[in-house]
Amino acid sequence: MTIIENENETIDAAESVDVVASEASQLHKLPRRNAVLRMSEVRAAELVDSPLAGENDQTMLVNMGPAHPSTHGVLRLMLELDGETVRRSKHVIGYLHTGMEKTAENLTYLQGPTNVTRMDYAAPFFNELAFSLTVEKLLDVEIPERATWIRMLMSEMNRISSHLLFMATNGMDLGAVSMMIYGWREREQVLRFFEMVTGLRMNHNYIRPGGVAADLPDGWRDEVLALMDMLPPRLEEYDILMTGQPIWRDRLQGVGNFTADEAIALSATGPILRSTGVPWDLRRDMPYLAYDQVEFDVVVGTYGDCFDRYAIRLNEIRESMRIVRQIVDQMPKGDYRVQDTKVTPPPRARIDESMEALIHHFKIFTEGFKVPEGEAYVAVESPRGELGCYIVSDGSSKPYRMHFRGPSFVNLQSMSHMMADSLLADGVAIISSVDPILGEVDR
Repeated sequence: MTIIENENETIDAAESVDVVASEASQLHKLPRRNAVLRMSEVRAAELVDSPLAGENDQTMLVNMGPAHPSTHGVLRLMLELDGETVRRSKHVIGYLHTGMEKTAENLTYLQGPTNVTRMDYAAPFFNELAFSLTVEKLLDVEIPERATWIRMLMSEMNRISSHLLFMATNGMDLGAVSMMIYGWREREQVLRFFEMVTGLRMNHNYIRPGGVAADLPDGWRDEVLALMDMLPPRLEEYDILMTGQPIWRDRLQGVGNFTADEAIALSATGPILRSTGVPWDLRRDMPYLAYDQVEFDVVVGTYGDCFDRYAIRLNEIRESMRIVRQIVDQMPKGDYRVQDTKVTPPPRARIDESMEALIHHFKIFTEGFKVPEGEAYVAVESPRGELGCYIVSDGSSKPYRMHFRGPSFVNLQSMSHMMADSLLADGVAIISSVDPILGEVDR
């Protein structure tokens, strides 16, 4: 049964979620050796054309993708099929080849969020947050309390929109086409709020080193509360449409099972790890921002199957809504960014009044600000797991080296183990349950 677990108690997440234990336990015993197809495409082609491939060889190699939907963008899978059963698989990535980490070394720290926000384009605020926290760690600056809570508000709203996108595409991948319309409908409402605050629906460049780009606009509180009132009945409709639907449960329960040991060995994080029963969430276990000042539960599963991963994300939307309501009640007053003209630009009104302010504004946008020598790593809990940013500074205004730990990239290696000895039709369900964003994989 999928459960919610916190430090003090364990409670049921949904009374209707009851995967048959005997079926799941049998699936956990499936052989995992040689699950990954470890050969080059040239070698695979040679084996297919080889005269040694006689009548006794009943397997064949096929390509699945890249196609969207089903493989969620530019992901290609090489599958070794024995009839309808996937014996081994190998995922092929690199079609986007954006090179964002190398690009970052030629951009100032102020320009950095414009670049990194495009990695996980379904959760752009988390990319900006990880980058900004790492730069602030190198600068050894403490941002105003209001900026911290604004960042937390935007992050949790982004978690809601990301999981709503999962609900939509996951439903469409499995044949619940109407779910695509419903999930997209709710996500649009959240994106409209983002546009109200940042001026953009995605790739915001809103969270920046030193704080945020602008304060929350007038009417933000009413807009947030209206969204929080709109979502609960819609989530109940999702439960009716999917959670308790027999066909939906048959397509997900006992499919793509993953054990806690496998998840830890493969460094899986986020809903994939929590679906195995491991209650690891950076917001609670390694608190950042002001997560230690709000109450929420960590949603975990039992069987590590596709149904658990679906149920976790559905209930995480409810937990994020719970956090957002607390943020609205506790939002402090004050500055939305550090008032240090060496790090953040001066207020716009000051530029018309002060030559010194004009000079600072000009220098910070042309040369950037210098960061002391050193290295730092900061991780945040994105909708897909641990998103970490590692920066090495040489004392200049640009990173000497930058690397992101993209959870989509790390979690992707778990698919080969989930798909071993599964049916081809279940492959799409497994890919969808991992929820990969290929912009983050091929960064």
